[in-house]
Amino acid sequence: MDLTLWQYQFRIIMLGDSTVGKSSLLKRYTEDLFLESINQTVAGQERFRSVTRSYYRNSVGGLLVFDLTNRASFDHIKEWHDEVCERVQPHKVLFVLVGQKSDRDAFEERVVSREEAEKLAAQLGLPYVEASAKTGQNVRESFELLTRRVYQGLLSGEVELQEGWDGGAFGYCSFEML
Repeated sequence: MDLTLWQYQFRIIMLGDSTVGKSSLLKRYTEDLFLESINQTVAGQERFRSVTRSYYRNSVGGLLVFDLTNRASFDHIKEWHDEVCERVQPHKVLFVLVGQKSDRDAFEERVVSREEAEKLAAQLGLPYVEASAKTGQNVRESFELLTRRVYQGLLSGEVELQEGWDGGAFGYCSFEML
């Protein structure tokens, strides 16, 4: 039984196009399960973008997720990043870029190279991780890297807790799926 006590609660979001595997990553992280078929969620669907935008405002960290086998999902990452950055000002959101479905690399389905993803991550000033919700590879590491980034940002003053702001507070760690 995990009796870890948390000092802070951070609002974390997951962003990316529909079907990139955000729900699968979260399911693997929270329940250590992978389902071949997950009902499509609101997250990432263009027709729900106005709904999801309201969640950005009180976020302190985010996983920007794309599918390594879907070029368009990679091409949209900068749009997701910029949209959040514009909407959360004056606060700052710290991100980790996650290339999802790395298990499909063996089947030569990959269309986004590691080098391309690392280049984009460097341009955006983000760390990059390749993960697979199916195998569990680097799923925990993705979330822990983001959590460490946010916590270090808090300690360094890059992230500031302010009265009446829901992005971070004393308490425990929580995640929101977008």
